[in-house]
Amino acid sequence: MPKYSVIIPIYNRPDEAEELLESLAKQTYKNFDILMIEDGSTKDCSAIVKAYSNELDIKYHFKENSGPGDSRNVGMSMATGDYLIFFDSDCIIPPQYFEEVEKQLAKTPFDAFGGPDSAHESFSKVQKAINYAMTSIITTGGVRGKKNKLDQYQPRSFNMGISQEVYKTVGGYTDVTPGEDPDLSYRIMNAGFKVGLIEKAYVFHKRRIDFSKFIKQVYKFGVMRSVLIKWYPDKFKLTYIIPSLFLLGSLLLVILAVVISPIFLSPLAFLATILFIESIIKTKSLSISLLAILASFIQLYSYGYGFLKSAILILALKKEERIVFDNFFFDKSKRPNK
Repeated sequence: MPKYSVIIPIYNRPDEAEELLESLAKQTYKNFDILMIEDGSTKDCSAIVKAYSNELDIKYHFKENSGPGDSRNVGMSMATGDYLIFFDSDCIIPPQYFEEVEKQLAKTPFDAFGGPDSAHESFSKVQKAINYAMTSIITTGGVRGKKNKLDQYQPRSFNMGISQEVYKTVGGYTDVTPGEDPDLSYRIMNAGFKVGLIEKAYVFHKRRIDFSKFIKQVYKFGVMRSVLIKWYPDKFKLTYIIPSLFLLGSLLLVILAVVISPIFLSPLAFLATILFIESIIKTKSLSISLLAILASFIQLYSYGYGFLKSAILILALKKEERIVFDNFFFDKSKRPNK
């Protein structure tokens, strides 16, 4: 019986599967098995899985497309490990990952935990810039930062572990995407389980996106944050509305700059300078730091717009989220009548 069951949903990404499995084959701690859940792909990874079957204890399951959350649920129903570990297919796992998890759980027996993400040296400059924007405290307000309490740090499914007891108590993921991660985290919180961050159990998260896809992704994150506030009003934080305030404030500054004086753009220039300084310290690259400024503004504006739009429709006008944002939910049978 393995101590850890690794659950990986994958959709049309055989190349990513090979990179991920190669990194798992190099783990210094070996007491884990892998459940690769193919989510209705037209380009499946069965040949890659077979190639690693002699090196890894791995099971492959093909199912019809129903989203990453449901794919993880299928894996959870099949898992036998004491802990269920979730990775996204676009991750590379450092060789000491499970060793670090073992060390921390021996000190503090968490029921659920998360780990941070970082940019691998092989990632593109755009991927590294986006990674900066997605992890900097300046752009996230600490929501994805290094905190040791779940109400400050929400584990994400690209790097997350839960015990079998947690799974049996709170169940799996809902049909929403994105937003399935904080939804599960909130249910774990409400059930009173002990949760924490294992800071040294990091992964390299590729974020397989360019800037156009990044705009759409963080817009969806903003939309779902308002939905989650509706579902869990006690989890609301002022941090969540800052990007929308930043968006509205930026529009006002641009108008004032056009009508009165360009000096009104100074606050935006100051922010860009701060972002540049922090990113160049972290990345030690001029080109990545310049791209990081763009990535950061994209994140703030796109998230801010998504949150503002959703807050007006869902929270102010009391619209039904499964109707106005129908494409965010996989299970259409739950869609209420108009």
